Amino acid sequence: MSFSLKFTKLFKEFTESNQSSGLLLLASTVLSLLLANVLLGQAYVDFWHAKIGVQTDYLNLKHSLEHWINDGLMAIFFLLVGLEIEREIYAGELSELRKATLPIVAALGGMLLPAAFHLVLNSGTETQAGFGIPMATDIAFALGILAMVGKNVPLAVKVFLTALAIIDDLGAIIVIAIFYSKGFSLAFFLGAMSLFVVMLILNRLKVDALWIYLVLGVVMWYCMMGSGIHATIAGVLLAFAIPFRDGSESSPSYRLQHALHVPVLFVIMPIFALANTCIIFSENWWQGLFSANSLGIFLGLFVGKSVGILGAALIAIKLKIAEYPRGTNWKHFWGAGFLGGIGFTMSIFITVLAFESNLEVIAASKISVLMTSVAAGLAGFLILKLQPVPKPVVAES
Repeated sequence: MSFSLKFTKLFKEFTESNQSSGLLLLASTVLSLLLANVLLGQAYVDFWHAKIGVQTDYLNLKHSLEHWINDGLMAIFFLLVGLEIEREIYAGELSELRKATLPIVAALGGMLLPAAFHLVLNSGTETQAGFGIPMATDIAFALGILAMVGKNVPLAVKVFLTALAIIDDLGAIIVIAIFYSKGFSLAFFLGAMSLFVVMLILNRLKVDALWIYLVLGVVMWYCMMGSGIHATIAGVLLAFAIPFRDGSESSPSYRLQHALHVPVLFVIMPIFALANTCIIFSENWWQGLFSANSLGIFLGLFVGKSVGILGAALIAIKLKIAEYPRGTNWKHFWGAGFLGGIGFTMSIFITVLAFESNLEVIAASKISVLMTSVAAGLAGFLILKLQPVPKPVVAES
């Protein structure tokens, strides 16, 4: 049977739910911008910046609501991302080198070239830290656009883009861990790593009780937050500690991934969008779009992503280390490359990490991410929509 027909129930559920989630994210963003600029104004922004929690001499759990969302709820998002990466490595499109080569090479091209564009314009300036912003791809929006294209897209393109976005997420996680960690504490870091090792040992001992991993994961999250490494990394580590076993519906990894899909895609991500797109457009907001940082984001997401993904894919095919999936051509990868330029969730997340207290640069960066993501999504949609409807793939006996 052709590999394009070998889809698990979980993969179908994953792509379908991401398509719907993309539309909800778009609605949440529009609502947030309306609340900030038309209906509530500064009061709406202040709501997300209000501090909640407790703070003592030994425990600091008092942060802004936005901070709790970005460090707490997003750790659950990264837990789901980690589970998806784990599944792809063990049983999905990344489990066989032959199938994994093309999306891996394309993803690398789609991460390195955008970062290079931004660095060329911002190297040595206070906005240099934004190089990671255009490296990201928002899988929910990308698959949402693919769904709107409809029958003009071969199934293999959806598989390619999904695998590419998952590799892209892994790259973003590595970038966050290396470049956006501050105030390193060895004691807290060793505490987090010790808990991770304990969970790996429990995994090896065939302990499958999910609650044990989740309780230890919460403690690891707190230690990671205190270590200076971004707390969301704990979600990824927890994902790889949870037993995958045979990947069946009874495995702990499958059960948790299945349970997290709806709350993450339809609750956590919309809340993230509401909290992080509460941008008040100043009188001369458009001037910020011509700064070196904003231009770096635009060129990175719109040009760097499309050229990097398509170029890397074509080089891999030319060198015969990969081949076109059945029913596809270079125009499909060009369209997919533009869809890779929809940064949104991860790009906005990295924006906050990169510039922290520089609210003016953060606002301009978010506006640039939003506008460029719309442009890239539209370009990808048009390119793919203009392609002829592919012929049905006949299963191999």
